[in-house]
Amino acid sequence: MQKSEQLGKAPIHQLLRQQAIPASIGILVMSIYGIVDTIFVGNFVGAVAIGAITVVLPITFLISSVGMAIGIGGSSIVSRALGRDDTEHALQTFGNQVALTIGIAISVVAAGVFYQDPILRLFGAQGETLLAAQEYFGIVLLGIPCLAWAMMSNTVIRAEGQPRIAMISMMVPAIVNLVLDPIFIVGFDMGLAGAGWATTIAYCSAAGFTSWYFFVSGRSEMKITTQLLRLQWGIVREIFSLGSVTLARQGVIAVLSIVLNNTLFAYGGALAMSAYGIIQRLMMFTNFPVLGITQGFLPIAGYNYGAQLWGRVRQTIRLSLMSGTIIACLTFAAIMIFTPQIARLFTNDQNLIQITVPAIRASFLATPLILFQLIGSAYFQAIGKAIPALLLTLTKQGFCLIPLLFLLPPIMGLDGIFYAFPIADFISASICFFFLVREMRKMSKTEAAAK
Repeated sequence: MQKSEQLGKAPIHQLLRQQAIPASIGILVMSIYGIVDTIFVGNFVGAVAIGAITVVLPITFLISSVGMAIGIGGSSIVSRALGRDDTEHALQTFGNQVALTIGIAISVVAAGVFYQDPILRLFGAQGETLLAAQEYFGIVLLGIPCLAWAMMSNTVIRAEGQPRIAMISMMVPAIVNLVLDPIFIVGFDMGLAGAGWATTIAYCSAAGFTSWYFFVSGRSEMKITTQLLRLQWGIVREIFSLGSVTLARQGVIAVLSIVLNNTLFAYGGALAMSAYGIIQRLMMFTNFPVLGITQGFLPIAGYNYGAQLWGRVRQTIRLSLMSGTIIACLTFAAIMIFTPQIARLFTNDQNLIQITVPAIRASFLATPLILFQLIGSAYFQAIGKAIPALLLTLTKQGFCLIPLLFLLPPIMGLDGIFYAFPIADFISASICFFFLVREMRKMSKTEAAAK
């Protein structure tokens, strides 16, 4: 039996465990890299350097999200094609993903080189932060095409039913970065430039590993020929229709970063930006299990929807929500109890610690609800319904958080920025839950009619 066929036959709890645990481990290792990277930068370079990375991070992910969008959009097609045993369409889709990722990523990075300073200023780099961001961004930009390729590849590997390989593809760059950070930053005394080169080399290692899997290892169902690389308008249109969810999300995150960084600087200066940089890393680290469940949910839901196994789709939704919410509640409790100790890991700057502790507690207030928003948008993406997926994805950052960042700070000051996060989480989780329940009822009626 091919790996992909197991998605429609094995027990859901077993599949979710097989998919989610490797994804969670991969995300955990990557988030540990982010934590350690920030700890090294904060303690050996300075608080301003954390702010510089905070400015650059959303820019690099906006550019590399081209690969992520192509990967997620194409993988939805691949999962459904494999679910209905249409291998030829799956291969053609993968070939188009390869061609699109390489061409677009390189073009976008070239534009980033020419407009570096205006982009950095737009994203909130000012004063000391601007100089540090210029140094870091100029280096990291070189590795972004590799990151785009790795992000595209990871979703395809998962769609094939190879979660362990996908996990390793996420772990490779994180481990490389963890090894190189202390060597470059401390050992070679390269400062922020050392962090940049460690990150760039890590991106290249991720691209190297995924390329080995597809073209050398012989384990992949995906193959590449010249004919498969020729773009087909129908496939390209569907890839971007579904991938537009990811592009829109990253685009809104970019707009959010512009508003957020400039608002943080206006109400709290460079230290407030650095405090948010710590929160960003902490969110990635603490949410690794629920993000892993979401990643594991996508191929299972997509395959079974393509195979019209409605009961299995509903079971996947329920199990993902239940297990993820339990984990999120435990995470919430740990953060609230150990907040001061967490802040001191990143910096010994007392002024930064004073800002960071209450900011963490405010930002994480709605953590127990996060799964409803993640699974809500992921479900519609998995089944190929681009518009509902797009709207639900934009609910938190676009429809809620950005307006709140304009409304709350004039009333509450700096605190208003951080309290905007849980309010946006609550609203978006409620909306996503409503649509999920409605979809599950529709599936129940369709299944009953078929009988």
